[in-house]
Amino acid sequence: MIRISRRRHQCVALVITAFTVLLARPLAADSVPVRRVQGTFHGFLVLKTEDGKTIAAGDLVEICRGGRVVLRLTFHFRDGSLDDETAVFSQRKVFQLISDHHIQRGPSFPQPLDMALNVATGEVRYRDQDGKMVAEHFDLSPDDCNGLYVPLLMNLDPKGAPVRLPMVVATPKPRLIHVVFSAEGEDPLSIGGVREEATDFRLRFELGGVAGVVAPMIGKQPSDIHVWILEGDAPALVRGEGQFSEGGPIWRIELAAPVFPRTK
Repeated sequence: MIRISRRRHQCVALVITAFTVLLARPLAADSVPVRRVQGTFHGFLVLKTEDGKTIAAGDLVEICRGGRVVLRLTFHFRDGSLDDETAVFSQRKVFQLISDHHIQRGPSFPQPLDMALNVATGEVRYRDQDGKMVAEHFDLSPDDCNGLYVPLLMNLDPKGAPVRLPMVVATPKPRLIHVVFSAEGEDPLSIGGVREEATDFRLRFELGGVAGVVAPMIGKQPSDIHVWILEGDAPALVRGEGQFSEGGPIWRIELAAPVFPRTK
């Protein structure tokens, strides 16, 4: 009888805590002002495990087309897996997402992902566990940050207050959460023997609802993502670290330089 009583007490306490947090938590989201207009570029990346093993080669390509910008981040894994995300956004005064399409498949992703969202219509299309494409309607916001980590971080003031933005994630069914962007200080690095300092931005996920309260208690809270940005007139991504999928391992994004074969 004592064990049953304790369990009931824990359940009641959990429910009370959950509703307390829900009532106290603000629901408003922020916008990111355009401080640096994005242009056209092509960057080369590598993806590594925590112990430094290279597992994928990546490309970060951004192209301006009229009033829209297309940003595509692709990783081709050595085991044949693919992570490919294309985001389309505008940059008039503030960054606003127009659409996003994210694909993950192959041995590195036990739960395949194929999810596309259209902000104007609120439609989110995704492939369910049976392989069927399903469409649902969400109250999407132009401030949604799907696929926009890099341009947003290049425009955030490292001395400013944390920014909270909405995001759609597949778990595996799509749901709306929030991501809090905050600067955690500067870390030293060396580029060609020259000492520099990069700002460490932390991305913390807020699941919201009762799930957001329960997840940390049962070990299912998504790990934070850290992205290092070299500040200046033209900020640069120098490193990223975090999970690529729910429950997945921590992987590290680093810059890559082309290697030419030796010539005689």
